[in-house]
Amino acid sequence: MSSAPATIPPPPLEGSARIWGTVALSAATFMNVLDSSIANVSLPAIAGDLGVSATQGTWVITSFAVANAIAVPLTGFLTQRFGQVRLFMASIILFVITSWMCGLAPNMTTLIAFRALQGFVAGPMIPLSQTLLLSSYPRAKAGLAMALWSMTTLVAPVMGPLLGGWITDNISWPWIFYINIPVGILAALITWGIYRDRESVTRKVPIDAIGLALLVLWVGSLQLMLDKGKELDWFHSAEIIALSVTSVVGFAFFLVWELTDKHPVVDLSLFKRRNFWTGAVATAVAYGLFFGNIVLLPLWLQQHMGYTATQAGMAMAPVGLLAIVLSPMVGMTVGKVDPRRYATFSFLVFALVLWMRAGFNTQADFTTIMIPTVVQGIAMAFFFIPLVTITLSGLSPDRIPAASGLSNFLRITGGAIGTSVTTTLWENRATLHHAQLVESVNLGNGAATSAISGLGASGFSADQVLAQLNRMVDQQAFMLATSDIFYASAVLFIMLIPLVWLARPQRGAAGADAAAGAH
Repeated sequence: MSSAPATIPPPPLEGSARIWGTVALSAATFMNVLDSSIANVSLPAIAGDLGVSATQGTWVITSFAVANAIAVPLTGFLTQRFGQVRLFMASIILFVITSWMCGLAPNMTTLIAFRALQGFVAGPMIPLSQTLLLSSYPRAKAGLAMALWSMTTLVAPVMGPLLGGWITDNISWPWIFYINIPVGILAALITWGIYRDRESVTRKVPIDAIGLALLVLWVGSLQLMLDKGKELDWFHSAEIIALSVTSVVGFAFFLVWELTDKHPVVDLSLFKRRNFWTGAVATAVAYGLFFGNIVLLPLWLQQHMGYTATQAGMAMAPVGLLAIVLSPMVGMTVGKVDPRRYATFSFLVFALVLWMRAGFNTQADFTTIMIPTVVQGIAMAFFFIPLVTITLSGLSPDRIPAASGLSNFLRITGGAIGTSVTTTLWENRATLHHAQLVESVNLGNGAATSAISGLGASGFSADQVLAQLNRMVDQQAFMLATSDIFYASAVLFIMLIPLVWLARPQRGAAGADAAAGAH
């Protein structure tokens, strides 16, 4: 991510230095991505301990997401000002400090402020971790380096709820933040020891203050709208309408300014390249579908299948098994195989997994639920690496930092949109199915009268019988709604395949160059 393309980059690392560098950078990435989802299952405990409602507790997630989404596109600009290694080290150290502050927060207001700060300082860490990782490997092994990085990026969101649930159930919620401290310190020490003499060239670039302010305005409004929309009943709320108008108007001014400014904070001219926009859009939409379903499955298991947070996490955990095994193979062969074929295969397997889940019912046991999760690991291995290769193919080295920041921003935003849309549609479909099922609960329905008689004979009062029936109807309504979401997601994955084939990725050495510049 040097600002001086003519400068000779440092040679690849060798032996133990490369191994330790890979471990340190992967640990930092894993810690960062894990933190975006680890607090999800701990929200009830956090809200209860700090004496606020569960609704207010969701700001612990929202504040991190908003600040992180704003910071990621700024990575290229900040790297040119301060250098890759210095910026990465600062990001890790500040992340450790803010994690410690989050754990010590005495009230919800303070915790939200520290989480926002934590999200902002975390922004450059993910793209820079891969930049440094790729500089550690020879060009011929760029795909392997990218495979190692992608494993942490895809497995961490799944492990977050599992680890967060276990820590909350067995220790206490502040430890979901404290565990970052030893990991971050170790990663920082190893990184500094190996990379301190491999700093990139820096230069003073003008600060696009207006562009930055507009970016903060529209991205912040968009993220707040997505995170609070379901809670506030979307456009029935004046607050959501105000946020959406602010986001749209801010985005329009941002587009005009960035396309005409000499030193834009975000290089929007990248969208003139077909490979970039097809790859970036396919990645964002696919990641949104993937992330939305990652949120939905444990939510359904905990709320309507009687799973604890730890059990729901265990049902999701095997997704990393095949991803870890297959990712290195994909990384080593992506320069020889058309990446569009790999991406197509990934989307087909994702669709198969979601179709399998759409066949679940309320009698599904742990093994039945886990089998599609194991198969999903195959799709994950073939997902990230080919799409990043397509997105960055054909770009000159000096444009890769901007392309990386912008594609990462679209991916993060896609995840936020996917989560909001999935959970909203899930509840809306459940309401519809509930109304339809209730129509069948009448004296003319033999199954209904039999259930009412059985409950009455068990000693339940009339009100208790109705409450039990309503609970059963609720469970079935949400089961049907879950199946609807899985079916729709499977269809959307199939529909994404033609988009990938609009790209014309370069093969051979050019493909390796694209892989080497990823993120």
